[in-house]
Amino acid sequence: MNNPTPKREELRVEQRRAILVAVVPPKDANKEHVLDELKGLVQTAGVVVVGTLVQTRERPHVATFLGSGKLEQLKLMVEALNADLICFDNALSPSQGKNLENATNTIIVDRSEVILDIFATRARTYEARLQVELAQLLYFRPRLKRMWTHLERIEGGIGTGRGPGEKQLEVDRRLVDRRIAELKRKLKDVEKRRERLVASRGDTPTVSLVGYTNAGKSTLMNALTDADVLVADKLFATLDTRTRKWTLPHWGEVLLSDTVGFVRDLPHHLVASFKSTLEEARHADLLLHVVDASDPNAEAQIRTVNRVLSEIEVDHENSVLVLNKIDAVQDHSIVDVLRAKHKDCVTVSATTGQGLDRLTESVGSLLGGGFVEADVETSVGNGRLLHFLREHADVRETEYGNDSRVTLRCRMAQKFADQISGDDTTITLVHADSPASTPLNDPALSRRFGNEQTFDSP
Repeated sequence: MNNPTPKREELRVEQRRAILVAVVPPKDANKEHVLDELKGLVQTAGVVVVGTLVQTRERPHVATFLGSGKLEQLKLMVEALNADLICFDNALSPSQGKNLENATNTIIVDRSEVILDIFATRARTYEARLQVELAQLLYFRPRLKRMWTHLERIEGGIGTGRGPGEKQLEVDRRLVDRRIAELKRKLKDVEKRRERLVASRGDTPTVSLVGYTNAGKSTLMNALTDADVLVADKLFATLDTRTRKWTLPHWGEVLLSDTVGFVRDLPHHLVASFKSTLEEARHADLLLHVVDASDPNAEAQIRTVNRVLSEIEVDHENSVLVLNKIDAVQDHSIVDVLRAKHKDCVTVSATTGQGLDRLTESVGSLLGGGFVEADVETSVGNGRLLHFLREHADVRETEYGNDSRVTLRCRMAQKFADQISGDDTTITLVHADSPASTPLNDPALSRRFGNEQTFDSP
């Protein structure tokens, strides 16, 4: 006799034994690796994978998702491998999940539920916990009927506010709806606070790290700043956004933010719930799209991230593609293909520091409208300008004249070159790395640096 279906609340027991299942269309070219990502997800959740099953099928079976033959094969696998959990890489409807549980006498979870479970264990901040709870309730609400067993009728009565014989399921749904509305109100308040925080940063440029989960965003942030973000070789190691100051040499400070990673088929409810966390990416002046260059599926991951960014209305065109983990690349032809397709990408290793100087210069160039080399002539007494150049430019030559004048050959961002002007100051362009976004000494954009002027550091 088969054992009764285990209770669903036991899902998080460590070392559960799972069979991974996927249904793919015949034209899918990635059949061999279709379960690789799900395997990483369930292992992150603390589950042992004991078997896999893939069915090629044009359309899933409307009742059980799998065809009858594959369903029988799955039942035999459960018994032979002593599995107590079946994880589908697809999204199952509530009725399909119920039918599969009845047929196999085993807990059935789909891809969305696995991801939600991981997020629930990783949420640390108040905001992240609210977001995860909302996503879980939105996902589980249509599945209450197969999750809850106390579906007996409740007595009606005066003052109860409900009709006689109302089902417990209806009460549960009403309580869930009430909690969903409450969570949405709280997250709206959090979103407003985040918007005020972003607005309070003034003119300080912001750069946001985005990318596939486990692409090395947290390692890169630690290499560029003193963020000390948790780094682990796990999917969704960090969920919370962190923002730190990042000093660009000869440019100044920007704010660098890390965001939650993405995966293929990220649950819609999860994307909606984490919209406030992703506000950093929406308001960023520049995105650093971090990609694991050592992953054979890097191009597909790039498309996934761009698709999610489009869902949350983020312009992914305003980004720098960062090919990370270049030190771990085994097949360099993958990197060559990525470089050929994405002309302006930067290859780095956040672990070894390789390429970080090129990344820093690229970010400074894009934020500053390109770099220029120019001769700045001013009086030796113009201390404010001289200090500004030391802070924001690479001063390569200094030549003093006989008339208390000094000429400095500098390399600086076009943005800063446009700000230099004054009655006793002239700037002459020597070379530009890229076409200047604005002309030098444009009176409409310049701030004056003459001795008679009050100087506010840009």
